[in-house]
Amino acid sequence: MTITQLSPRRRAILDAATAVVVEQGLRGLTHRAVDRAAGLPQGSTSAYLRTRRALQLALTEHVAGQVGQDVDELLEQIADCTPEDPRTVELVLAMFARWLDERALVLAKVELTMEAARDPELATLLGRERTRIVGVVAEILAGHGQDQAHDRAEAMMASFDGILLSALLRPVDERRVYLARSLALAMHPLSTAQPA
Repeated sequence: MTITQLSPRRRAILDAATAVVVEQGLRGLTHRAVDRAAGLPQGSTSAYLRTRRALQLALTEHVAGQVGQDVDELLEQIADCTPEDPRTVELVLAMFARWLDERALVLAKVELTMEAARDPELATLLGRERTRIVGVVAEILAGHGQDQAHDRAEAMMASFDGILLSALLRPVDERRVYLARSLALAMHPLSTAQPA
């Protein structure tokens, strides 16, 4: 189910679940905590998602879907950019900066990714969206004449995850400069932009 297909109530529940995970980690993800965060009567979340496991899986799909939607929009914007076009780095930087300003999506993804390292079902849910995105990035790279496009796409995605996590650990006023410098280096095959 895509984000746009969610009912307003289910969307409110999953947004509240995201907020709970950001505040308390996955251990704090309970039906009662989500009801409180969403301002809903007790029992509302369990009416939609009967078990804690169902809640966790729905949240994972929700977070992966939000990330995927943002990345799809970015990929549409950069599809016509040449490897030398500095707009590529600028557009990726803008998306990352927005994620860091809003933080909830990134923190929830980090929490779920850590849990997915121990949980094959969560890993499959997160991996499905990642595989799709890597495939699209690989197509763009191949279209610009990059060899080993799939391997490059995988490496870029892994680099982006690390850059985003590292940026979260920096003081707020240093994040944008760090992102700009790191992304220019990580995207070197796509851009001739030099680190600031």
